Amino acid sequence: MSDARGKLYLVPASLGDSPWTATVPADAAAIARRLTHFVVENAKTARADLKRLEHPTPLRELDIRPLPDAPTPTALRDLLAPAMRGSDIGLMSEAGVPAVADPGALLVEAAHTMDIAVVPLVGPSSLLLALMASGLNGQQFAFHGYLPVHDAERTGAIRALEAESAQKTQTQLFIETPYRNQRMLEALVASCRPSTRLCVARGVTTADEWIQTRSVAQWKARPLPELGKIPTVFLLLG
Repeated sequence: MSDARGKLYLVPASLGDSPWTATVPADAAAIARRLTHFVVENAKTARADLKRLEHPTPLRELDIRPLPDAPTPTALRDLLAPAMRGSDIGLMSEAGVPAVADPGALLVEAAHTMDIAVVPLVGPSSLLLALMASGLNGQQFAFHGYLPVHDAERTGAIRALEAESAQKTQTQLFIETPYRNQRMLEALVASCRPSTRLCVARGVTTADEWIQTRSVAQWKARPLPELGKIPTVFLLLG
């Protein structure tokens, strides 16, 4: 690999409005501050994060390029072109670490095929933080993204994940569009067996953080929390 090539840095962002200093190490923040080329999931969000980071370069002078929803191989090569010319690039997702439950993985894959070094920087992952705090099985786990929206399909998916969890002793993680959080929690409590353990991790690392693990029977015995439109990770172990 040519030493003249730049690197692709996977730049973490804070979750919600948490300050960078609360969740991102100083060394990672220092690297992000020296980068001038960025590929981002959302340009507006990335500019806000870089402003909170106190990036020394005026935002209008930074090369910030959005990652297309369905990037072609040509588009990915174009986004990585600065690295081929010797400039380092930062990849940023909307929140947390890039390329985990995030489309940025496509750019990382392309970087490997182009012999561009990929450097992950330490930062917050709501999925791992939720798993850490859940008390559920951290040795066997799987992330499933979003479950179906329609009631019958969602119920079927929940019961299938619960059965797989019980068979494999595997923690199942998934998320929901925030405005449907409450419906997801209600569906989980209605669909799962009383003994299944369910963790709700809302607003991880933010002022709205609330994490609780209970059996489904215990969830049913008391009023359910109001999750609102705050990003939430759901975890279950059958």
